[in-house]
Amino acid sequence: MYEIISKEMLTPTICRMVLSAPRCAKAAQPGQFLIVIVDEKGERIPLTVSDSDPEQGTIAIVTQGVGASTKKILSMEVGDSFADVVGPLGRESDFVHIPEEELKKLSYVFIAGGVGTAPVYPQAKWLHERGVHVEVIIGARNKDLLIYTEEMAKVCDRLHICTDDGSVGFHGVGTAMLEKLVSEGQHFDRAVAIGPMIMMKFSTLTCKKLGIPITVSLNTLMVDGTGMCGACRVSVGGKMKFACVDGPEFDGYLVDFDEAMRRLGQYKAEEAAVNQ
Repeated sequence: MYEIISKEMLTPTICRMVLSAPRCAKAAQPGQFLIVIVDEKGERIPLTVSDSDPEQGTIAIVTQGVGASTKKILSMEVGDSFADVVGPLGRESDFVHIPEEELKKLSYVFIAGGVGTAPVYPQAKWLHERGVHVEVIIGARNKDLLIYTEEMAKVCDRLHICTDDGSVGFHGVGTAMLEKLVSEGQHFDRAVAIGPMIMMKFSTLTCKKLGIPITVSLNTLMVDGTGMCGACRVSVGGKMKFACVDGPEFDGYLVDFDEAMRRLGQYKAEEAAVNQ
């Protein structure tokens, strides 16, 4: 059993939990994910690791209540336990394998949207701890939907907040902020975008225009998380890949986002029926 050590509602529908999972905490790398199961009849829910503490034996997950299973997670309290937590799964971020001296010469920019801000945190933290220049752009529709802003500010060189309605920070989307930074002379060697599929598509188009290589995380496509169900199939560079076992991170230039977005909506009717 995997006990909930702490719980914090980041917004009315987004929750951060810290779980006791010593083996997962010891092995987790930036970019990887977990499968959590609430009870013996529960659905397998893939969630990216938003932080880990090997010494304490804990991992942090962030869940948005959008369906029956995720709302059940949000109803759990400190002291409750998950029936199972499996992971870490998926491939770790590519930068983990870059020699540290070479890595320190690079400048990274992260573009985070919505709940995608949570998995950006451990990546920015990992790079920042190794002396890499990191800037993070967090975007949301309004200030009430922003998460991890204080935590993120501690693990990057500059944090840029964007809201669609201008309620706080830059009035506009994250890609507009990226273009603004580049126009002001800021140079970035690599970009990483994590968030809604449409946001990652336009982040990729913007980075391509600016000549910045970009990595995107297709974690939103995953269902089973082990490659067995085939629900997360996506075309990358003209080849069929599985987001869960070949990713979840891919070269954004090579991803067929239109196909991925069609794939993302394939179970909407079933999800609606379950949530009625």
